[in-house]
Amino acid sequence: MAQFTYKARSKSGEVMEGLLESSDRAGAMSQLKGDGLFPVSIELAKGKAAKAKRSSRPAKDQNAPKAIQENTKPSRRFGRRRNRKPKLQESATWLLQLANLLRSGMPLTLALNSMVSISGKGISEEIAEELKKNVTEGKTLSEAMGKHPLIFNEMSINMVRAGEESGALEQVLRRLAIHFDRFAEVQSKFISAMIYPAIVCLVGFAIVLFFMVFMLPKFKDIFDDMGDGSSLPVSTQFLMSLGEYAISPAFWIISMMVALAGYIIFVRYKGTPHGRRKLDDTMLRIPVFGKVIQLNLFGQFARTLSTLLTNGVPVLTALRITSDVVPNVIIKDAINKTREDVTDGKSIAEPLARSGLFPKLMIDLVRIGEETGDVPGALDNVATTYEKNMELELRVMTNLIEPAMIIFMAVGVGGLLFSILQALFAITSRMSVQ
Repeated sequence: MAQFTYKARSKSGEVMEGLLESSDRAGAMSQLKGDGLFPVSIELAKGKAAKAKRSSRPAKDQNAPKAIQENTKPSRRFGRRRNRKPKLQESATWLLQLANLLRSGMPLTLALNSMVSISGKGISEEIAEELKKNVTEGKTLSEAMGKHPLIFNEMSINMVRAGEESGALEQVLRRLAIHFDRFAEVQSKFISAMIYPAIVCLVGFAIVLFFMVFMLPKFKDIFDDMGDGSSLPVSTQFLMSLGEYAISPAFWIISMMVALAGYIIFVRYKGTPHGRRKLDDTMLRIPVFGKVIQLNLFGQFARTLSTLLTNGVPVLTALRITSDVVPNVIIKDAINKTREDVTDGKSIAEPLARSGLFPKLMIDLVRIGEETGDVPGALDNVATTYEKNMELELRVMTNLIEPAMIIFMAVGVGGLLFSILQALFAITSRMSVQ
């Protein structure tokens, strides 16, 4: 019989710690639950602690009750927005901080009490205060998190619940933080790849607008002084008319109305099931860009499902949560169909292959994982592979977009200069003839 050190919480919220003997970790957890205790952490006893007898008593830290009371007063920062959905990096930082506090040996209630004072952007002090209050009253951390669905998604709640039931809450919080951190990193790389093309577009638009609003009227005055405007080349006359229209209030009013109408039509169309499905399908088929989106979605699917299964979430629940996490409805429908087939007793690889959406590499690795009994490990390898491939495709896409944007700017600015120079050549030629 091995000996385990444990920390647990009673139904009244009182923190208990001690030693117990059991054949394995699961048996130790069952003993604690049989005693009416909720396990927070269970570790194999080491050194002198292994010689101690089993005990079940309140933690000796006499300052614990006092520490829990320290932050019962409303925070001065409660006026900050508490309902904003946190960014992935913000969630990862908060979960990692909580895991570090638990790893240091601090009971959950005291760890949450500390989180009240160190909570920052994304997860406010008020949310941390409510979590601490609910846990102190005897609720589990997953139950407390479930009261804030905007802050903690279903994946976080289910993983924390699995960690609580297995007595490995600290490890699960750390894995969840790593999961969110990886997603934030992928998201950051995708955004970084689009920054340069966006800046080039903005600079090009600013140059054209500056020329049309400020420079073109001066050239118009010069051309009017030098001769009849009707004798100017067609391209120059068109440019002059466009410039006059660009500096009028009607141009900006009509442009804003058209842009607003287009945005409303797009949002409404995207809000319909047919429109959402059509747009998501189109995004997957766009040359170059669609390849990056596919790799991102496949990596997201594999990483999420792997993380959930690794932490003991049942496969059907894991597939449902993964379906909710994936934003593309085409992939979402395929995952839901896979879940229905798995309910009928089939493997995961078979319905994934039948959907025709998932690549053969993913299906083969999942099938091997099922044969070896390590589906989470196989999915983790799939996610790592597609995340690396996505980085390569992002570089390719950026290398293709950069020269295309430069050519686009050159054609636009060159067209403006050509129209002006053509008019100057025409006027000088006519003056030389006279």
